[in-house]
Parts: sequence; C-alpha cells; structure tokens
Amino acid sequence: MEFRVAQLEALGRFLDEKKQEILEATALDMAEFSEILLCKNELHETLNNLSHWTKDEHVAKNMVTRLDSAFIRKDPYGVVLIIAPWNYPINLVLVPLIGAIAAGNCVIVKPSEMTKNSEKLVAEALPSYLDKDCFAVVTAGAQETTRLLENKFDYIFYTGTPSVGKIVMMAAAKHLTPVTLELGGKNPCYVSDTCDVQIVAQRVAWGRFFNAGQTCIAPDYVLCSMEMQEKLLVALSKAVNDFYGSNPQESPNFGRIVGYKQFQRLQEMLNSGQVVIGGETDEAQRYIAPTVLVDVQPSDPIMQEEIFGPILPIITVANVDEAIDFINSRERPLVVYAFSSNSKVEPTGCLKPGLRLPRAPWQVFSATFILQKPSLGL
Repeated sequence: MEFRVAQLEALGRFLDEKKQEILEATALDMAEFSEILLCKNELHETLNNLSHWTKDEHVAKNMVTRLDSAFIRKDPYGVVLIIAPWNYPINLVLVPLIGAIAAGNCVIVKPSEMTKNSEKLVAEALPSYLDKDCFAVVTAGAQETTRLLENKFDYIFYTGTPSVGKIVMMAAAKHLTPVTLELGGKNPCYVSDTCDVQIVAQRVAWGRFFNAGQTCIAPDYVLCSMEMQEKLLVALSKAVNDFYGSNPQESPNFGRIVGYKQFQRLQEMLNSGQVVIGGETDEAQRYIAPTVLVDVQPSDPIMQEEIFGPILPIITVANVDEAIDFINSRERPLVVYAFSSNSKVEPTGCLKPGLRLPRAPWQVFSATFILQKPSLGL
C-alpha cells in the first residue's frame, strides 16, 4: 500500500514539475487541457479511495463455507502492458497507469510513436519519477510493437482502432492474457424536434470540435428531421463562432490534425454531401475548419468509418423510429447521444424503443481503471 501511494504521488510530482514541458509537447502534438487537469483529477480520485479499494470484501457464507472465513481479495494481475494512442498522448498513458499502479502491478508503457514530442517526454522524464524495477517505458513503431506483443503479459490495456485491437487481442489470446480494448466507433447523435436548439448546438459543437474532433466519444453524425436541420444549422454556426471566433484558424482554442496522412484522409471526406459551415483547409498547418455537411448519404465515404476530425455530417430522418432503424442497421457505436424534451426519448435507454446500446459505457473522458483480479479466500 505504501509503495503504491509513493508511486502515485510521484506521478503527481511529474504532472506538477513537468507541467510546462507537457503543455509544450502536447501543444506541438495535440491539445492541452485534457492532458493535465483530467489526469490530476484521476490521481486525486485514486489516492482518496485507494485504502478502501484495497480492503478485502467480506461476502455472505453458504453451506459449504459456513465454518470458514469467506472474503474476496483483490490481487494484482502482474505485469501490465499499456499501449497508448496519439489523440490524448499523455492522458491515455497516465490514466491506465494510475489504475495499474493502484492495483499493485508492474507496468510497461508504450506511448504512441505518432506524437513524437509527447513520446519523447514520456520516455525521457517519466522513468525518473517511478521505481525502475517496476515501471518501464518502451518506444516502438508498428513492427517493434508486434514483437513486444509476442511476450507474455498478465494484462494488456490498448486504446486505438478496431483493426489494431484485433491484432492485440490475437496476440493476447496465445497466452490467455485478459485485455481492455478501448476502441473507436461512429457515435450517432439524435436530435428530436422537441429540444432547446441552442443548448444542443453548443454541446454538439463542443463534443465534435474539441481537440479538432480527434476524440473517440465525439458525436460522429447527427440524425434529425429536415425542420430541425434548418434550425440546428443556424445554432451550430453561432456556436462555432462563439467558441472559435469568425476565423477558427487563428483561434488559440482550436487544434490541428495530428499528421498529414490523417489530414489527407479527412480532406477526402469533405467530398461527401454539401458543406454548409466551414470547409476551409490548410495542409501546411494541418488545419481543417469546424465543418458541417448536409445532404449526406449513408453510402458516402464519410459514413463508412469513424471520422476522427472536425467534420459533422447531418442525415435527415422522418422520426425517432427511423433514427433507431438507421443506427441498428450499422455497427454498434461507442456512445449514443440523444437530445429531446420528450419523456419518450430520454437518456435512461439512450433511445428507448429498441435501440441496441453500445457495448461499453466509455461515456466520460476519464474513468478509473483498476487492473486487478478478484480471488476468493476461504
């Protein structure tokens, strides 16, 4: 317990003492806010609850255990591999690392090679704050990571794309290693005719355009009626202007695309439908303006994969039943968003009548991941 607390407190010092370096690295690579504030919140949550989480959980006895002392004890898995993505290059290293340390594991961290500045910072600075016998940072590209996965780990935590997630899971299956896969998805956002349009526009614009849209739980497309689309376009235009000004390219609050390959992929997506808000691009700066598309068809390229950029397509539907049918006809998303003032369309079921819910409730930016396994003590 004392060792875990010491390592967690060392992570806190890393965030404090390297704050400027983190801000500079993430500003060059990606965003700022999420990389420090949310990590510190996660750290405080863990330190405040660690003593409670590590206690044995006493359970009711049955006929077999009546003469025994029955309890559940949480044991560390052992050696954990954390493979982090590029879109939140500090957050998605430290958040699972905090959970792994809290649960008593040793950890190998593999930061994303696509965010070079953050990777260098993590590789050079983080090990000096942690016990080197228990925690290590490995820098690796795709080939080296494939070789890394050939080793036997006791738990693997991967954040990234479904295609790479399949590779991670196949490698883990050879050793029966448990995994957490936090993958992307095309997250639908249904907007009913009964809602406060200004509030909806502000929330959708924030979720879609934060970090230049490079967030796995961002709303990926909007489903609404034709009448609501007209109202929403006006409100979205105002929200974008309120957030980023008349020229978002000059706004200090609007991010850039992580690399040129991703920029070109997103630029091709702009050929889907019709641009009604934004659409400007600057390859030299990897800039794509906050963009809204209409007249988008389900067969268009932008609807075939997760967008992962600052582009929001709108598809019109006649009613909520048609929206549900549309969502259910596609792969299950990571998150479903619904906006309505009608009690028949409410978040308790996301969209009540027959919608298949996401497989995993990754509906917050930060969540405590405790990588430990329960064992029954008799």
